[in-house]
Amino acid sequence: MNTLLARIFGKKTPMTNLTIIGNGNMARGIATRALTAGLTVEILGQDETKAKELADALGSGVIAGTTVDTPKGGIVVLAVPFEAAKSVVSAYGDALAGKTIVDITNPVNFETFDSLVVEPGNSAAEEIAQLVPAGANVVKAFNTTFAGTLVAGESGGQPLDVFIAGDSAEANAAVSSLVSAGGMRPLVVGPLKRSRELEGFQFVLMTMQANPEFADFNWDTGLQVTK
Repeated sequence: MNTLLARIFGKKTPMTNLTIIGNGNMARGIATRALTAGLTVEILGQDETKAKELADALGSGVIAGTTVDTPKGGIVVLAVPFEAAKSVVSAYGDALAGKTIVDITNPVNFETFDSLVVEPGNSAAEEIAQLVPAGANVVKAFNTTFAGTLVAGESGGQPLDVFIAGDSAEANAAVSSLVSAGGMRPLVVGPLKRSRELEGFQFVLMTMQANPEFADFNWDTGLQVTK
């Protein structure tokens, strides 16, 4: 598996496997899984101090910088809110050409917590895909996993299912390999337009975490397909 990951991500220099934009809880969770997979991780944040603090907490195999720096990773994870993700890809422009861009966002209206901010028939991932340069591929993934479950690598004693949607088979395979090597199960559910459904049902799951009728839910639940 490590050989496959090295071939997919490239190792032209040390620290080129994975770049995560953001230094919050989701960045910590995804970085934890990537380190479990044996990858090296670059954390880029607007606040260099916070990015470095996260890198130091994660330990060996992690470097930090700011969003002024060009991402080194072949896969770039947008671990920031939806509007910030759009700003990030617009600012990077051609620096993202040839990369796999992983959109983890859930475009929830956090003022009302009662709707999504994208229009029906569209998704955050599809909007972001309109902003990336030619040769970059947007993949929806990790939006259905909560940060704490990623750090733990499981939910309720069960490994995590990570739903993946994208239009590039190669990019989907790269993200699937990362997921598998991190101890999770990748489920490629279709093209990027399937991100509409992924964002929709994760929104429902998020509202359940805040609903007192589900007192046992505390942002540590997970979605899993069984048979």
